[in-house]
Amino acid sequence: MIGAIAGDIIGSVFEHDPIKTINFPLFADFSRFTDDTVLSVAIADAILNQTDYGTALKNYGRKYPAAGYGMSFLHWTQSSVTKPYNSWGNGSAMRVSPVGFAFDSTEDVLREAEKTAAVTHNHPEGIKGAQATALAIFLARQGTDKSEIRRQIQHRFHYDLDRSTDEIRPDYIFDVSCQGSVPESILAFLESEDFEDAVRLAISLGGDSDTMGCIAGGIAQAYYGRIPQQVIDPVRQRLPESFLQVIDQFNATFDVSF
Repeated sequence: MIGAIAGDIIGSVFEHDPIKTINFPLFADFSRFTDDTVLSVAIADAILNQTDYGTALKNYGRKYPAAGYGMSFLHWTQSSVTKPYNSWGNGSAMRVSPVGFAFDSTEDVLREAEKTAAVTHNHPEGIKGAQATALAIFLARQGTDKSEIRRQIQHRFHYDLDRSTDEIRPDYIFDVSCQGSVPESILAFLESEDFEDAVRLAISLGGDSDTMGCIAGGIAQAYYGRIPQQVIDPVRQRLPESFLQVIDQFNATFDVSF
């Protein structure tokens, strides 16, 4: 999960100022955690305490109302209504990384990913984006090679993963849909050489940079098993103590290394 959070924080400064290069500073004075981090921690908290995903998301959303949520999600957090709103947005994919680390079978990962999505993002594309991201993380932490991860994601979700980031980058634009950002984020991981490279490639596409960095970063952590300390330290410094407590408990409970 810390890899996803790192991708969010690194990408946060480029969300409204997209870039088309991998050459950028990883951290700036105004690098910050966004809704991607808040809701990833909420899902981890719900898994640890076996509480309802929707309740956890609402509680965290209300506690951190200025984290940069989409308007539909923000209205949902402030409402007494718990009904989902049929979203296909990538919010379902950016918060799902704890599922890929916490569950130990493909069936459980797919089921729980759907549950985390469906409380808000019950559109088929919203569910698919969450499932694809969680499954990629699960396969990566199992030691599955990249060619098999690519094959399984293509087979199950029919995403086009036969492209390169160099092919995508020139014409790619900001896209908050699962179908328009999850495959590209997975491709950034598949093409990468290490954790940092995965996050840089995802952000360099010039799209929804914090979320794409978050998705690629979660998968990269699971696959490479190591995040450089020069990434970990600035990330932890930017998180509230309550988040660090959940993250550390989650890592200890599920034996997550980084």
